[in-house]
Amino acid sequence: MIRQNIKVAVDAVVFGYKDKTLNVLLIKRDIAPFRDSWALPGGLVLENESLEEAVERELKEETNVKVDYLEQLYSFGTPGRDPRNRVVSITYFALVKPEHHEIKADTDAQDVAWFDIQKLPDLAFDHQHILEKAKQRLQNKLTYEPIGFDLLDDKFLFSDLEKLYMTILEKQIDRRNFRKKILSFDILEELDEKVSEGRGRPANLFQFNKKQYFKHQKEGFLFDIK
Repeated sequence: MIRQNIKVAVDAVVFGYKDKTLNVLLIKRDIAPFRDSWALPGGLVLENESLEEAVERELKEETNVKVDYLEQLYSFGTPGRDPRNRVVSITYFALVKPEHHEIKADTDAQDVAWFDIQKLPDLAFDHQHILEKAKQRLQNKLTYEPIGFDLLDDKFLFSDLEKLYMTILEKQIDRRNFRKKILSFDILEELDEKVSEGRGRPANLFQFNKKQYFKHQKEGFLFDIK
């Protein structure tokens, strides 16, 4: 008879866009192993809860962040990834606007903070590997879904949208073709409000038209930025 002693955990990769950089939410662990190390929020699934309930609870307990939507990312179960037990982690990722959340550490976390994805500390367990997987998913998602809905301010300059794409994709884009293609989708509204962009002339602000986007979706619209 095969016997198993495998524990199930959940971990959350929460991305936010602030100061024109891509950030991820990390907690400083308050328990061994990896005490005082930075890690993704997460923990073991309780007997009476679903995976989704577990990751929402861990996020709330350790960071005080509550998100409306978490997307399942991947399962990580390499033996030895946790020195205490054989642990399989079901990971999730989310996109939030950091300014909408008041972060606060509690339970197994002694601290919580946003980190620039390019300036990360050493992470506990295999969380660097998990984070790389999540970043790849985010980059792919950017090409088929307008995730600026979830990351930019409600009103933004078109240059902010360009910067968002270049930051996440980690490469330059053809700005003229990008603007032409994005505007052709008819999901942006150009507003009469203007703000100054450095030394240039004031530029118009834009906002996403979510109602129009969801209408297009129902009609088989394909958002493609490849």
